[in-house]
Amino acid sequence: MLSRSRPRRLSATVSRAVLITLFVLGLTIGSLIFIYRFLPPVSTLMLARWLSAETVERQYVPLERISRSLRASVIVSEDARFCMHDGVDWGALREVTEKADEDGPSRGASTIPMQTAKNLFLWPSRSYIRKAIEIPLALIINLAWPKRRILEVYLNIAEWGDGIFGAEAAARYYFHKSADSLDAREAALLATALPSPRHRNPARPSPRLSGLAMRVLSRARGAGSLIECVE
Repeated sequence: MLSRSRPRRLSATVSRAVLITLFVLGLTIGSLIFIYRFLPPVSTLMLARWLSAETVERQYVPLERISRSLRASVIVSEDARFCMHDGVDWGALREVTEKADEDGPSRGASTIPMQTAKNLFLWPSRSYIRKAIEIPLALIINLAWPKRRILEVYLNIAEWGDGIFGAEAAARYYFHKSADSLDAREAALLATALPSPRHRNPARPSPRLSGLAMRVLSRARGAGSLIECVE
């Protein structure tokens, strides 16, 4: 009887430890979502660089100090239905998931709230596990924050190069000006660099990057209702 009860006690102890850990993690993330509604956030990539004694270039600025052109370019490039969905674009996610490989859905399925959740709390590599956590976090963030705050946080934590985080640092690094002084072409180049920020240089764009930026620029000029929630 003793030999049978010991595994049961061990299993119960492990189960309690897992539940307590999940509770603490949930409480911590919930608290951070509330705090980040008002205070400048720190992404997991920024935190990892600080812990590794690597440099982080980031100057947090409010949304009104980021050019309208960059706001529009990022929305049409990254998440055209940003003002309409509840944090997750279910149609796009379903379509991309059907075409996904064993590593999970690609970036094409990620909305701006989903990318914000990933940058703030998760890890960068693709997987179904990460996506399964990312989706409810995006829904919570979309409920807890207005759209303007979500876009502001995203534009201040997005990585635009090795150790370059946020629109202000990116604008100064690549174009030697503040984020609110970017012209439409510069904004489009920054937006099209986001899917691969360490391999795309907005200041010295390849012909392919220039072509992508021109398409984003054209769409951003006619964005209209696509960006009304952040106007």
